[in-house]
Amino acid sequence: MTSENNVTDTNVKIAARDVQVYYGDNHAIKDVNVDIEDKTVTAFIGPSGCGKSTFLRCINRMNDTIDVCRVTGDIRIDGEDIYDRAVDPVQLRAKVGMVFQKPNPFPKSIYDNVAYGPRIHGLSRNKAELDDIVERALRRGAIWDEVKDRLQAPGTGLSGGQQQRLCIARAVATEPEVLLMDEPCSALDPIATAQVEELIDELRQNYSVVIVTHSMQQAARVSQKTAFFHLGNLVEFGETDKIFTSPEDPRTESYITGRIG
Repeated sequence: MTSENNVTDTNVKIAARDVQVYYGDNHAIKDVNVDIEDKTVTAFIGPSGCGKSTFLRCINRMNDTIDVCRVTGDIRIDGEDIYDRAVDPVQLRAKVGMVFQKPNPFPKSIYDNVAYGPRIHGLSRNKAELDDIVERALRRGAIWDEVKDRLQAPGTGLSGGQQQRLCIARAVATEPEVLLMDEPCSALDPIATAQVEELIDELRQNYSVVIVTHSMQQAARVSQKTAFFHLGNLVEFGETDKIFTSPEDPRTESYITGRIG
């Protein structure tokens, strides 16, 4: 994982060291060390319950909302300790957007779904600026052309794939630097999945994207780096092509060839 001969160290967006997560007495994440690069899609793969979503939720402190959850170790974004007491989790989550497994638009208009974050964080001074932010986010979410004539219609009235792209637009509206996606396609049909995958590929031009996926095919299609988790351990991390074609750890190979999972 160290990279003496690798010039991309300056490109590290998220650095995790000795991260442990406990749910009560259950040690869910053990000794995770990983550097996640900027403007790269990093996929987390592994069997159900292996800790990949738990670790993802450490990156925007979503685990803070679970009473019995305790996180130790060090996670830094651009060198800043995100668990420092001075860090406001609400501000952190503006910087680290999140898209969930099931599309979850607010019961508001399409416009208000996207405007919600910018309003809370005071990102616009007037209606014209807010309009611009909403349009830019919907374009980044690859859904502007489909909704521009019905921005006041409810977001919940869109199809599943459109709702998920709306949620991506909502996540990018606050100009985050990191985008976390927890199985963003698992509730979508193949056509909608392809549209979201295409979008993920475009988004990495501007963001560090981290995606948890059950689909190894999806990880192979969308990511440049892949991390394999098993029983709470980060077993192997590296270039996606290498992880899938010549993994170093026998557990990774067993998972990829379908022997464990």
